[in-house]
Amino acid sequence: MSRTASLIQLIDSSEIDCGQCLKCSDFDQKIFKTVIFSSKCIVLYEATYLIVFKSMIMNKLMAEFFGTFWLVFAGCGSAVLAAGFNGEGSNLGIGFVGVSLAFGLSVLTMAYAVGHISGGHFNPAVTLGLVAGGRFPAKDAIGYIAAQVAGGIAAGALLYFIASGQPGWVAGGFASNGFGDLSPGKYSMGAAIAIEVVLTAAFLFVIMGVTHKDAAAGFAPIAIGLCLTLIHLISIPVTNTSVNPARSLGVAVFADTAALSQVWLFWVAPIVGAVIGAVLFNVVKGSKS
Repeated sequence: MSRTASLIQLIDSSEIDCGQCLKCSDFDQKIFKTVIFSSKCIVLYEATYLIVFKSMIMNKLMAEFFGTFWLVFAGCGSAVLAAGFNGEGSNLGIGFVGVSLAFGLSVLTMAYAVGHISGGHFNPAVTLGLVAGGRFPAKDAIGYIAAQVAGGIAAGALLYFIASGQPGWVAGGFASNGFGDLSPGKYSMGAAIAIEVVLTAAFLFVIMGVTHKDAAAGFAPIAIGLCLTLIHLISIPVTNTSVNPARSLGVAVFADTAALSQVWLFWVAPIVGAVIGAVLFNVVKGSKS
C-alpha cells in the first residue's frame, strides 16, 4: 500500500470534517499529525504539513515564553516594585495580599489569552506534572521548559532594569525564593521542601481537575488563578512561594543574595509535588483521561 493510500485510510478511520484546506485557520495538532484530506482531494502535501506543523510548535513555545514572562514580571514585579512602596509605615504598599493576587491574576489572564494555543502551563513543574498525569506528551516537555525558563529570565532582566532606575535602589533578595536566612520567616530547609511539595501537588490536583473533560467548560483559568493566589497567601512567609522553577530561576540570577545557590530546591520540590498531585488526581478520578 502506498504512503498516500495509507494516509487516506488513516483519515477515513478518524473523525475529521472534510472540506478543510490551507485557507482555513485554527487547525489543531491532532489533525496535522494525520494530515488533512477532504472527501475529494488531498489538501496538504507532506512538505506543507511539516512547515505548518513546525509553525504550530513555535506558536506553542512563544505562548509559553510570553505566558511565563507575564507571570514572573507581574508577580515578582508586584513584590519588587509595589509590595513595600514608600517604605515602612506607608499604607501605599500592596503587601502579601496584593502580591498573592498579582500572581493569581497573571496566570488567570494569560491562561485566557494563550491557553488555547499552548495549554497555558507557564511552569516546568506543571508541564512535567501533566506528563506524569498522561495529559501532555513527554517528547514536547523539553521545548516547553526551555521556553518557560527563557521567559522567566527575560522577565527578571526587564524587572531588574526597571527597578534599578530608582535612585539608591539595591536588588537585595529581588523577590527570590529561599530557606534559612533567605526565607522571609527564616524557615528551615525541611519546612521549605514540605510546603513546596504539598502546595505544588495541590496546584496540579486542581489543574488536572478543572481541565478534565468532565469539568465545567470555560472556568479553568479562574480556578487555577485563584488556587495560585491561595498558595501564595499560605506560603509567602515560608519560601516567598515558588511552586514554579522558572519563576524561581528567573529572579534568582539577579538577586544580590545567595538565592542562586538554593534554587535547586525550587526545582526539585515543585516537580516532585507536581508529579504527586497529577498521579493522585488520576487515582481519585479513576482514569488518566
